[in-house]
Amino acid sequence: MENKRINGNDLLAIGYKENHAMGVALKINKKRLGFTREQMLANFKEVLTDPNEFLTDEVFKPLAEVLLLQDSIMDECIPLRDESLAYRVFGEEHIEAGARKQMDIAMRLPVTVTGALMPDAHQGYGLPIGGVLATDNAVIPYGVGVDIGCRMALSVFDIPATYIEEYKDRLEALIMKHTRFGAGNGYLKHERVDHSVLDSSVFESNAFVRALKDKAWTQLGSSGGGNHFVEFGVMEFADSDPALGVEKGKYLALLTHSGSRGLGATIAGHYTKLAKQLCKLPYQAENLAYLDLNSAEGQEYWLAMNLAGDYASACHEVIHDKIRLALGAALLTKIENHHNFAWKEQYNGTEVIVHRKGATPAGKGVMGIIPGSMATPGFLVRGKGEVAAVNSASHGAGRLMSRTQAIKTLSAMELKMMLADNGVRLLGAGMDEAPMAYKDIHTVMAAQTGLVDVVATFLPKIVRMADDGSRED
Repeated sequence: MENKRINGNDLLAIGYKENHAMGVALKINKKRLGFTREQMLANFKEVLTDPNEFLTDEVFKPLAEVLLLQDSIMDECIPLRDESLAYRVFGEEHIEAGARKQMDIAMRLPVTVTGALMPDAHQGYGLPIGGVLATDNAVIPYGVGVDIGCRMALSVFDIPATYIEEYKDRLEALIMKHTRFGAGNGYLKHERVDHSVLDSSVFESNAFVRALKDKAWTQLGSSGGGNHFVEFGVMEFADSDPALGVEKGKYLALLTHSGSRGLGATIAGHYTKLAKQLCKLPYQAENLAYLDLNSAEGQEYWLAMNLAGDYASACHEVIHDKIRLALGAALLTKIENHHNFAWKEQYNGTEVIVHRKGATPAGKGVMGIIPGSMATPGFLVRGKGEVAAVNSASHGAGRLMSRTQAIKTLSAMELKMMLADNGVRLLGAGMDEAPMAYKDIHTVMAAQTGLVDVVATFLPKIVRMADDGSRED
């Protein structure tokens, strides 16, 4: 108990309020500085009682200053609505309280028009993952997320699914040769490929983005870390789909999940910091700082965000083209969608900015891909255009436990048995990506039958992920 981490509830219990002073206290606590938990709480109580006594204290001076300035800080803040706007929650019984609290705060922003929470939702930074938020002429960098334009891409080949078992070693070799994983990893100069996305005018018009061009070229066609993957699997169409031109049957398919790599992460970090400087919000909402699209900064971010989205798409295109050519296959159909982005859309006859942070676009007739995990099915879906969901659906199964919790508690033997039972060959990945760390995909899909129709099912068989324990970048 002595070293148990101090959290916001502990500070509330000794008299702190949910404001900027709490944030400073939690930052100080991260260092611990040789104090026990009880000693640190006692110190925090003393600073709160008489901050003037700590204005020269090496450790607690920043906290004392914020406490003394708290009233003026609040005067500078843009006030939130007193009450959250109403919003729909899909699969409510399976969503953690932290995600609901974050969504409640997002629905109090003065620029918020409407929103919804998807059944795979879990707590994130600012807007929860699985959160959909429509705003009035404002874009929230953390409402888009750090991995801008992260997306799914699916290629269904004119090759029967039986090919997987017959040529598993060949398919494994293809994935290993034509993909690259790990945060920060990319390609050497002689390995790089060209793509028209690198000719974007945004690289020339924005000096900050221009400095990222070489990194973008280096990482073009790579997949990063975290939950990003490249998979061969069985694509089963239980019925023919005339719109896609695919007959009933089982086919070899390639499914990829990754985003805009270092380019997107750096853009997100820069413009989130800028938004927080320009848009002062109360402490509980500060990660929802927004940029007015009529401002120069808002337009800069909007163009940079769209570039990152195009870049993420280009990375998938490079991977799919390399593997398809090496395989010598023809395409039956190719589908892709992104789920960390903001779009200009119509809501009740008015243009709004729809943020989908870990949510799949599901307008009427819009195709999307909702993956499960490395050993559970994914689904090719067609959107129904449900207004209450802001034309959205889940982007996957959603995490059931944190990465740290998964690593500490899940059994490697159980994972090995699950992979064997499902005939999955895993290349890389750690226990933080084990299927048991995720919600049950079938439960998630059952909660959104009103949002999408399932067109086909994907069963992963050869899965490559980062093997260095790296997070998404």
